[in-house]
Amino acid sequence: MSRSGASTLRGWRRRHNRDHTKIRSLGERAMAILKYWRLLRKLRCSTTRINALVRAVVALELAT
Repeated sequence: MSRSGASTLRGWRRRHNRDHTKIRSLGERAMAILKYWRLLRKLRCSTTRINALVRAVVALELAT
């Protein structure tokens, strides 16, 4: 088996890569939205509230 690219992957490795790519793209898109909204730049509140805000933004982004 050569290591020339994704076309040579078989079975569980191909499924794993596909699933990992889907999950990673969702996280990267959510982080891009947080950066675009500039939500975290000058935020002055508790870490609990920041966590809630980030979760809300991610949920809204993934729901659309």
